[in-house]
Amino acid sequence: MQVIVKFLLVGVLCTLPFVQAAASVEDPESLTVSEKQSEVSRKVSDIIARFHYSRQRIDNSLSSAILDRYLDTLDGNRMYFLAGDVSRFSRYRYELDERVRSGELQPIFDMFNEYRQRTAQRVEFALSLLATEPSFTMDEDYQFDRSELAWPITVEELDEVWRKRVKNDGLSLMLTGKTWEESAEILQKRYERMQKRVMQITGDDVFETFMNAYAHTLDPHSSYLSPRHSEEYRIQMSLSYDGIGASLQLEDDYVTVMDVIIGGPAHLDGQLKKQDRIVAVGQGPDTEMVDVIGWRLDDVVQLIRGPSGSPVRLQVLPEAALPGAGEKIVTLIRDKVKLEAQAAKKAVITLPGEGSDQKIGVITVPSFYQDYAARSRGEENYTSTTGDVRRLVQELESEGVEGLILDLRGNGGGHLSEATDLSGLFIKNGPVVQLKETHGRVQVLDDPSPNAVYEGPLVVLVDRFSASASEIFAAAIQDYERGVVIGQQTFGKGSVQNLFNLDRYMQGEGFGQLTLTIGKYYRVTGGSTQHRGVMPDIKLPSAVDVEIIGESSRDTALPWDQIAPTGYRGGSPLDEEIDLLSRNHEARALEDPNFNFLLDDIRAFEGLRGRKTVSLNRQTREAERQELRAQQLVRENRRRAALGLEPIEDVDALEELERSDVILDQAARVVADMASLQPVRRRIPVGQETRAQAN
Repeated sequence: MQVIVKFLLVGVLCTLPFVQAAASVEDPESLTVSEKQSEVSRKVSDIIARFHYSRQRIDNSLSSAILDRYLDTLDGNRMYFLAGDVSRFSRYRYELDERVRSGELQPIFDMFNEYRQRTAQRVEFALSLLATEPSFTMDEDYQFDRSELAWPITVEELDEVWRKRVKNDGLSLMLTGKTWEESAEILQKRYERMQKRVMQITGDDVFETFMNAYAHTLDPHSSYLSPRHSEEYRIQMSLSYDGIGASLQLEDDYVTVMDVIIGGPAHLDGQLKKQDRIVAVGQGPDTEMVDVIGWRLDDVVQLIRGPSGSPVRLQVLPEAALPGAGEKIVTLIRDKVKLEAQAAKKAVITLPGEGSDQKIGVITVPSFYQDYAARSRGEENYTSTTGDVRRLVQELESEGVEGLILDLRGNGGGHLSEATDLSGLFIKNGPVVQLKETHGRVQVLDDPSPNAVYEGPLVVLVDRFSASASEIFAAAIQDYERGVVIGQQTFGKGSVQNLFNLDRYMQGEGFGQLTLTIGKYYRVTGGSTQHRGVMPDIKLPSAVDVEIIGESSRDTALPWDQIAPTGYRGGSPLDEEIDLLSRNHEARALEDPNFNFLLDDIRAFEGLRGRKTVSLNRQTREAERQELRAQQLVRENRRRAALGLEPIEDVDALEELERSDVILDQAARVVADMASLQPVRRRIPVGQETRAQAN
């Protein structure tokens, strides 16, 4: 379940002593639909019917798909529900379309309540197995990927699945050198924590999960966000929030400080340290401290955040101190915190040359961010991707770089305006992207700046996780022949989402927001980036399988199509230069030990990718593990020999090695080749081109 995973990711093991019986978990009241949730359901249904790009009918066929997706969200690995449970739920199969429209969603909560009961039963059974060490000499397998299997029919069949799961969990721990007793203690705490997280799920969490199952039957990118998660989205896009400037994680029922952000209130105050545990929170000098031990992480975060200039008191237990001993009160004044770690950054790669070294600039762009609120207020220097990249380009040029790499690997997108604005830094002017809306209207979005700020050799580095705004930018650079796109086929997310603030639509507060697909992006050539993505001019290897990652792997993805091209014009294409750059790259790669090591690693990973089972025989697992590590050692020593380095004798030393970024290094060498061409011909857009009018 999505909301469950979200909380499990921040939880680790508690420190209670191991006991045979399950820790008591208070049985929470059954969750029920609220009137506000019913209102939201009705409004969301209306907005989807009016504005979603596909104009799909919300009927019995869609209702059936919604139920299947919701059940997959709850129990996608078929570990909790029985076939009989799912059969009973099927009486709602052709009702959910009407229930969403009417807001009568109690069956959704009933399904979750049953899921919660099943979780408690499974945890109880798993804990009962920990009292006896299983036999690890039997030849049996555990199928860890059960997503394509049917739900178990009987309790005995489900017990067998969990017996193997517990056995596998224990064996995995024992292969790290732990005894069964130590492994059982860890597993008890793990399973109890898992159950506790499920019991802490709120009605808002369940409602959000179902509404997303509903939205995702239309396409993968429409979604509903609860009021709390709407705020998290705003923070992510603006790279700033009002708070204390600390990253937190849940450990052993304690909210623990994982890092202190430089320049934030906690850093400037100096009292809050890494690994400090926050046990209570107060809002001012006279308010009562609220004990937060055992709380959900996001609930504690909401207590700590607040408006700039307001005080917050934290009762802190320093690292390694025993509960009740050495606690201190830290008072901080909240302030604007900039998430600089997520902003664009620069670096310089120096490559040895025949006459002199070549300096290649690298700008890494993690996302297309913008502090929209600051921009709306008219602030001149609001945080944005384009503003940061403009500054970094100027700094790199002053450092004498001969070419530039825009690294968009892993960049999942962000603000559309930042994609067009960033493109404008590298093309002189012209259309950047087309947008076709639900009712067929086509809008051409132009480069907003009259001149480029950088005209030198340019490489755009992408991978399968480069999506949306990243693809708009890469496509524009490619279509204008302004630079060379290198890497892997991009994600293929070419759909347009509009944010519907439900508070405005419903004239109230606390309704959340709907992100709805209302259009598709098209390149200036007329082809969509949807489904196909952007194909690189020079392909580089990757361990990511495009068959299981990317838009084309999603069953509800909108299809690729094309519309009329714009009237953009350009100069000579870069085909000859790209052909030369490709030949140079291929010849160089053949002689590069690091590149060949990467290829070997990818081939080894591909051999393991399709596995869905593991052996529960300890001797077999140990032999497999040793064989894999031995193969890793062989590959590493083959690389070291080619580089003239001393071999490594111990496989444990592999984990301590620092790996170079082979893909970035290859991209830098391509840029160096581009700089050596006299000159690199590239297509320059005409200032006042004509544009075809698309109907």
